[in-house]
Amino acid sequence: MSNAELALHVFLLLAAIIGACKLVGLIARRLGQAQVIAEMVTGFLLGPSLFGWLAPHASAWLFRPDVMPSVYGLAQIALALYMFTVGLEFEGDLLRRSMKQAAAVSLAGILAPFALGGGVGILLRSSGGFFSESMGASQAALFLGASLSITAFPMLARILSERGLTGTAIGTLALAAGAMGDVAAWLIFAIVVASFKGDASIAVIAFVGAVAYAAVVYGPLRPWLRRLARQAEESGEVSPSTFGTIVMLLMLGAWFTDRIGVHSVFGAFILGTAVPRGRLAQELQRSIGPVTLGLLLPLYFVYSGLHTQVGLVDTPSLWLITLGIFAVACVGKGAACWLAARLNGATQAEALGIGTLMNARGMMELILLNIGRERGLITPTLFTMLVLMTLATTLMATPLFGLLYRPAASPAVGDDAAAVRGA
Repeated sequence: MSNAELALHVFLLLAAIIGACKLVGLIARRLGQAQVIAEMVTGFLLGPSLFGWLAPHASAWLFRPDVMPSVYGLAQIALALYMFTVGLEFEGDLLRRSMKQAAAVSLAGILAPFALGGGVGILLRSSGGFFSESMGASQAALFLGASLSITAFPMLARILSERGLTGTAIGTLALAAGAMGDVAAWLIFAIVVASFKGDASIAVIAFVGAVAYAAVVYGPLRPWLRRLARQAEESGEVSPSTFGTIVMLLMLGAWFTDRIGVHSVFGAFILGTAVPRGRLAQELQRSIGPVTLGLLLPLYFVYSGLHTQVGLVDTPSLWLITLGIFAVACVGKGAACWLAARLNGATQAEALGIGTLMNARGMMELILLNIGRERGLITPTLFTMLVLMTLATTLMATPLFGLLYRPAASPAVGDDAAAVRGA
């Protein structure tokens, strides 16, 4: 296929993906689900589990192997751009007020699912057929523990944004706990990769590199961003030169954090949080948001769905294992985060809402699973089982959150409620 033909096919593929997402989105909204959920389900439906099964020849033609690298590249750019916009909305002042609660929820949301998931990983490793033969029991425990510790950080942000809760106390607490927990989970995953490759320096580089990157962004780069923000306030707009420079920094940050093994989304998110609030942040959000959400982000879900094959879970025992993984995921993550929030001053409604949001895994889980699949750590069967768990915990998040959390009844979280209301 020539470059011109490749471009034409990519145009058609984008149109098909966006159209499918919109169609499924109409149904999802009637069921009370967020658009991001519709995009996850669309990716699953367009894969071999449905479209590839019903129309294998059409699927093979639409998702041509020589086109998929382009889709993958666009999907990675979408993740970085989206997490940057999430960072632009992140309220640092509320985070400082909620640091104790966020740390407690995050720690509980890591330790409990990690312990339970690690035990399941050891059992699955001993039975065979789920992990690479070269992976030991400890590596399997670390991988599955990290998998069940993940929170759907970008999806969590979109649910909060769609409900107007991003800048509230409960929204900031959930985002802060999710961010802290996911960084820890990715560091654990870096240890898995390090042990799998026999190179302990991988985990060290990931940790030291992440700390160094945050120090640079919040050190020498922050004053320069403040100057750009002042210029935007004075002129009432963001110049093309400023916009291009920030996008360049975003790409460099995403490249660096991905290079050190933490993942590009965190480089993008940290840079977004460092941009001063005001005209600059608003214009960046307005310029980047629509194209990212409407065009690019659905590509990642479709890319993941193409590697999910429900037909691999073809026996009652495999379905029982899948159900068991789902139960362990809910108890380990949702229940632990609910308890931690409750013990740290949250009301029952707030704690249930936080536990529900933290239990969703969504995009971040898919990222980790895809990396594990691409690097040969897990078999396609376990990949599919974990994707099914991811879809289930994510699908239940939005309706459960709407049912359990009532903003009018509990406008802020924990002991900081009065401070937040007076801010």
